[in-house]
Amino acid sequence: MFKKLLIFKILFLQFIGLNFFNAQKTNAFIPYYDLPSKKFLKKNGSEIGKSAYQLLYFGQFKEGLALAKLAISLNPIDVNLWVLLAEAQVNNKLFDDALVSIEKGKLLNPLVSELYFAEGAIYINQNKKQKAKRSLKQGLRIQPDNINALFQYGNIFLMEKNYEKALSKYNKINEIKANFWQAINNKGLIYFERDEILLAINNFTQAIEIENNAESMLALGVSLKESNKKKSILLVKEALQKNPNYVSFEFREEQLWGEKLQKATEELFKSKELKQDISIANLYKN
Repeated sequence: MFKKLLIFKILFLQFIGLNFFNAQKTNAFIPYYDLPSKKFLKKNGSEIGKSAYQLLYFGQFKEGLALAKLAISLNPIDVNLWVLLAEAQVNNKLFDDALVSIEKGKLLNPLVSELYFAEGAIYINQNKKQKAKRSLKQGLRIQPDNINALFQYGNIFLMEKNYEKALSKYNKINEIKANFWQAINNKGLIYFERDEILLAINNFTQAIEIENNAESMLALGVSLKESNKKKSILLVKEALQKNPNYVSFEFREEQLWGEKLQKATEELFKSKELKQDISIANLYKN
């Protein structure tokens, strides 16, 4: 893992070396060197932007933000770098700064869908659902088959308990990408709230077949508690081992679990067969 100071030392030395060690012959009294060209700055801004993206990808958010700022200072007319900077700012919870970066990107090119999708994600985080819808809708006009944006849009409707519109978005996602298990899982969440337990079971099962994930596993276990208690307990145990955070009511709420599923989960957690598993999960959550 590279530390921030080391990264800057490397980049600074490369930049100085390329620009100044190859300078023209100096005057005895007035030092002279060639200023870096616009083409050079543009190229290096893009290269540093790639490094910033890699840092963000591997969770080094502060370092990624620092490099994204450096990249944009070298090439402020690259709209992709403004998208990158906004992403870095979001990862560092600098949401207002990210919105400013997005607006600057729109001034350069208002037809970049990622700007609107990033804006929508920020508004969702700030619980500004109507603004989020507008941003996502604008982005989807440009890129109508973006499954991540459609998923965010569906999630807003799920939060609003507008189940029909949420299902419409999730179904569209699965028409584009049949194995997008998150949409299938969320359809299961909706069916459970509508007391359509068999449909919920089918969707949670399908999601697990695609991706053996803790959320669908726990939800399936809860859905089976009346019809197959033994399998239900086994699924809950495995789910909590995979991700102990699901022992938390608040964490499940963040994953958009509805009132009925939450209530059923809390009731199942009182089972004596799960007492030890619940205690261990509480120790290891977060």
